[in-house]
Amino acid sequence: MDHITTETRDGIRILTIDAVGRPMNVLSPELRLDLIAAVDDALGDAAVKGLVLASARPEFIAGADLRAIGSMRGTPAAEVRAFSDGFRGMLRAMERSRKPCVAAINGTALGGGFELCLGCHHRIGAETPGAVIGLPEATLGLLPGAGGTQRLARMIGLQAAMPLLLDGTRLTMAEARDAGLIDALVPPGALLEAALDWCHANPAPQQPWDVKGFRIPGGGPSDPANHRAFIAAGPRVQTGPGANDPAQEAILTCLFEGTRVNIDTGLDIEARNFARLARGDVAQNRIRAFFSMTGAKKAAARPEGPRLEPKKIGILGAGMMGAGLAETAARAGLEVVLLDRDAGSAAQGRASVQASMGKAVDKGKLGPDSAEAALARITATADFADLSGSDALIEAVYEDRAVKAEATRAALAATGAEVLFATNTSKLPIGGLATASPRPDRFIGMHFFSPVPRMALVEIIRAEVTSDETLAQALDLARLLRKTPIIVRDARGFFTSRVFSAFTNEGLIMLSEGIAPALIENVARQTGYAVGPLAMADELSQDTMLRIRDQERQDLGAEWVEGADFATLTRMLAAGRKGRRHGGGFYDYDPEKRLWPGLAELFAPKATQPDPQEIRLRLLHAQSAEAARAWAEGVIADPRMADVGSLLGWSHPAWTGGVMSWIDQGGVTGFVTRAERLAEAHGPRFAPPQELRALAQAGGTLY
Repeated sequence: MDHITTETRDGIRILTIDAVGRPMNVLSPELRLDLIAAVDDALGDAAVKGLVLASARPEFIAGADLRAIGSMRGTPAAEVRAFSDGFRGMLRAMERSRKPCVAAINGTALGGGFELCLGCHHRIGAETPGAVIGLPEATLGLLPGAGGTQRLARMIGLQAAMPLLLDGTRLTMAEARDAGLIDALVPPGALLEAALDWCHANPAPQQPWDVKGFRIPGGGPSDPANHRAFIAAGPRVQTGPGANDPAQEAILTCLFEGTRVNIDTGLDIEARNFARLARGDVAQNRIRAFFSMTGAKKAAARPEGPRLEPKKIGILGAGMMGAGLAETAARAGLEVVLLDRDAGSAAQGRASVQASMGKAVDKGKLGPDSAEAALARITATADFADLSGSDALIEAVYEDRAVKAEATRAALAATGAEVLFATNTSKLPIGGLATASPRPDRFIGMHFFSPVPRMALVEIIRAEVTSDETLAQALDLARLLRKTPIIVRDARGFFTSRVFSAFTNEGLIMLSEGIAPALIENVARQTGYAVGPLAMADELSQDTMLRIRDQERQDLGAEWVEGADFATLTRMLAAGRKGRRHGGGFYDYDPEKRLWPGLAELFAPKATQPDPQEIRLRLLHAQSAEAARAWAEGVIADPRMADVGSLLGWSHPAWTGGVMSWIDQGGVTGFVTRAERLAEAHGPRFAPPQELRALAQAGGTLY
């Protein structure tokens, strides 16, 4: 057995898990087989009186081998069952053996790793800082497939188990003990002895559910309180993420049906549901997205060059974006100069940082001392001379070329032109902005997302004039600020703004066609978007969106085409409806948010409304078709990074796996066929690029 070492002490067999060739312990197929063999040997040996499961790594087991599960798309259910039945059977044999089995949990135990612990008679955790316990399968479109739903519910009760399973909650060791997931906590050095002592003190234990007359704590699913809990959980499988993620319904099914019967029948119900999910599109999309996320920093390859190790950074502009950048940089340990046009505006920006960190302290996400130290690192000023000595500058002023150019020249006069200069812009081409710098090769785009302290993504835009050294140091800065970078080529709208705009624009176009605004917005939310396209337009504000289009018209000249989205915005502005911060747009906001009744006069709904599925397809296809064009044009080189950008940048529905993953979900050929139909019915914005058509003809995939 390559992945298990064994030792017997006073009749107790210790199985120590050490996944060879892996950076951490994960339940790979090879480790599963070794575990099954080792447990079978221990249970079959009359000289072995008990069993302790331990780990040679800092973690116990970090979870299942997602690469193995991620290759199951469309696999026959029987094959998926075969993948997990042996491990599931091993756990059942352990708990029915009447030999004491103890999990000595030295560190993080997640997913299948914690299910292994649940199959033991007793669980002892080490007081290890940073270690977490949980069953996070729901976050990947799955459910625990080795007894997690059945054992957890029988241990702590249905109402306590339900949120842990549906949300995939991770608990600290102390929280896990308090919630009843583990039985005891001991210092790390005492863990193994505590496990051995328990085995000796409990020579013939039984799981509670194997004892005649067992009742689930708090009652079964028919208990009135539990029944109400199931009814309350029902909407999450009909609206929001659950409407498109079958894992939510499957988990509730396992809890409701599985706890009405004996444990073995419940385990079979769970196994059938796991097999259905694991081979399905949503789980496969979300697993692929997981690997795209974890591989994003590697994919954003850093060119060779001197590493940037900044001590001081200048932020130009103290508005919402600039204040967010200042907070993020200060919390990362940098000295920050927060500059604005006058001292009052700069001070207001610093006050915004203080308020934001105060909220983080109140929520327990930031220590008071850390917040105070971070705020002390921020200097608010209107004097460009204070930027002297900065190792990097991030410009976040008003989205206007002239204003940005003026700020760029003044800042570089204070710092010297050799400093790394990043402009935070969502659409303005970087090459044009770089002309304001004496060193355009040291100029780069870094498009952050609001609110900066909470948003993980940064879109790094390289212009033709940007040097390798500048790109490398921008990546250094992104990682120092704890952001996930994607690298894109300089082009109008870059990647994120270009593709996300397709979502908002499609809503504006549908409204102009006479599609009911409530239908547009409701379908968008049911598809998994946080808000509908009309609500999003209100957040961006109609005047800002129209100003961007006017800038595009000036830049493109005769090539510019006026679309229905432009006409919709023009009519809204003429009606005095500019957006949320101006008092109202597509929605009224006082006293509560609701669609503006005047929309019916400006955009009369047609008598026959389209099928909601057609609206759903239009919203998803509009973005994926635009993403495919950006990929075909080389704006973004890797489909996985396009997915990361969409999931982290604007919370594209997670069940799709991202804008490019959704193309691949049903096959590129199927997407191209649907896109061509939509293009014929609604316009060329849906037409797939030739590169995607060629991929479909060749039977290829994006990944």
